[in-house]
Amino acid sequence: MIKRRTLGRTQLEVSEIGFGAWALGGAWGNQKDRESLQALHRAIELGVNFIDTAAGYGKGRSERVIARALSERQERVYVATKIHPLPGPWPPSPYCKAEERFPEDYLRKMVDERLDNLVTERLDLLQLHTWTRAWNKAPKPLEVLKKLQAEGKISFIGVSTPEPDQNSVIDLIRAGYLDTLQLVFNIFEQEPAAELLPTAAEYKVGVIVRVPFDEGALTGKFSADKEFNGDDFRSKYFAGDRLTLTVARVQQIEQDIADTGLTMAQVALKFVLAHPAVSTVIPGIRNVRQAKMNTEVSELADLPDSLLRKLRKHAWRRSFWYAGK
Repeated sequence: MIKRRTLGRTQLEVSEIGFGAWALGGAWGNQKDRESLQALHRAIELGVNFIDTAAGYGKGRSERVIARALSERQERVYVATKIHPLPGPWPPSPYCKAEERFPEDYLRKMVDERLDNLVTERLDLLQLHTWTRAWNKAPKPLEVLKKLQAEGKISFIGVSTPEPDQNSVIDLIRAGYLDTLQLVFNIFEQEPAAELLPTAAEYKVGVIVRVPFDEGALTGKFSADKEFNGDDFRSKYFAGDRLTLTVARVQQIEQDIADTGLTMAQVALKFVLAHPAVSTVIPGIRNVRQAKMNTEVSELADLPDSLLRKLRKHAWRRSFWYAGK
């Protein structure tokens, strides 16, 4: 059975392996709702009680599929969803105004839509899907969410970090605006260990880790000549020579774990869970097989310090990468 951890000051006890539901919206290629429902049911049976989705995942499709699955379950499952800003640069530029990208009437409308899609009267966790440090001195969107929280529509509030500037949310943590934080942390992306993760731990902010597999690369299943369909998000993420560069680095990691008896995917998840600030990690799950493979990792022994030291050497700074998203 999956181990559980406390989601920061929310005091919610959540499965350390959660369910990333982006693919359920169709952004990772063709996805049948029947297969999504099967994956959700199997994951819950295996102990998953935390699901992360968003308004932008198939224009609410992911949320609706989740609601359908939960309507057939008796277990208490926590659902975190996200609201994207009105059209404009992603992530928001320093010149964007918070009240124009996340105006109050828009946030209220989007929260009501999330409530309808998830068939609930109160959202467990509502996150803004991106941010910019330009808004830190006057975080008006978060003030609106505080009002919605007081009105009983939201239990807890979080922000999903902008990839090129994840540390931009540190001031929000220190100011007490956030109950949770969703960030990118994996064997390649280790910068959060410097300040962001320790700050979240200090202020008891729950940490949700996304992209533990670097969009699938850290499972070790890709070859340099892998091709993605045009409707698959990864066709842009790994555009040009990016996949070739990534596969070469994954092969180096595979050499370091060759004598462990663990798969790349298992090592990738256990690396994330080794950090004490992490509450849950949300690998993408789109079928029963992935639900089983990911949840089983919770039962494995922790990685030894000697292996963690080796893995830390594979940190890869590539801020230029994100323009391709």
